[in-house]
Amino acid sequence: MAKKIPMRQCIGCSEMKSKKEMLRVLKRAEGDIVLDATGKMNGRGAYLCFSKECLKRAIKTKGLERSFQMKIPSEIYDSLNREFEEKYDR
Repeated sequence: MAKKIPMRQCIGCSEMKSKKEMLRVLKRAEGDIVLDATGKMNGRGAYLCFSKECLKRAIKTKGLERSFQMKIPSEIYDSLNREFEEKYDR
C-alpha cells in the first residue's frame, strides 16, 4: 500500500500541495511569527508556496490573520518578506 502524502493548502493561492513542497509559517506560543524551515517546530502552522507572489497574496487577503485568528502587525509582514527574500526567493 502506498504511503499517504500529507497535503496542505497555500494561504496565498489556495492550491493543495504536498507538505514538503511548501514553506511553513509558524505562530509560537509566545505569540511571535517566524518561518519554520524544518517544519517541525512547535506551534500553529500555516503554509505558503515557495513563491513571492503567494506571500504577497496572503498579505493582501489576510490569509495569515485568518489562519492564526489574530491581527498581524505590518512589522511581522516586513520581517517575513525579508526572511523570504534571503532564503527562498527563486
